[in-house]
Amino acid sequence: MADIKINLLPWREERREQKKKEFLNVIVGVLLIAGLIVGGFDRFYNSAIDTQTARNSFLNGEIKILEGRIAEIQQLQQKKNELLSRMKVIQNLQGNRPIIVRLFDELARRLAPRVFFTDLRLVGKKLSIQGIAESNNRISSQLRNLAESEWFDLPNVTAINADPAYGPQASKFSLSVQQSTPKKEELD
Repeated sequence: MADIKINLLPWREERREQKKKEFLNVIVGVLLIAGLIVGGFDRFYNSAIDTQTARNSFLNGEIKILEGRIAEIQQLQQKKNELLSRMKVIQNLQGNRPIIVRLFDELARRLAPRVFFTDLRLVGKKLSIQGIAESNNRISSQLRNLAESEWFDLPNVTAINADPAYGPQASKFSLSVQQSTPKKEELD
């Protein structure tokens, strides 16, 4: 005999089909909701990334502007330092001008009779003098005169050579002294 199956309860089959449809509808609904949620998160994070990228580009633009200003400030600072150094040089020259004039005046006042200077060189504070004197006694007198001056220190003869072209006892000499600046009350 053949097996014949007869479903006596057709409503169960209909119910099972209905449950399958409901299950498929729920799965499709869940997938749609999950897709919407994932899409929403994707849009949210892409929007946040775009916003942050815009902020970063704004900050990079501002940083470039500030770097330009910093470079300009550094150039101004360099110009300021150059001007200050020039002003300092000018002030030193202005300040030393009366001292140099006073040194020449003091040399003229302290010049011994029958002594002639042929070369003067001031390097730093050291003054080198070359000249001709009638005799060695005149050179000694010149050293004493320089030693008595408040504007000169440490007079020292570096060379004496006889030179009969200027007279029988004439000598060429070289001496050096250190420049010193007297105190302010001594300048007046």
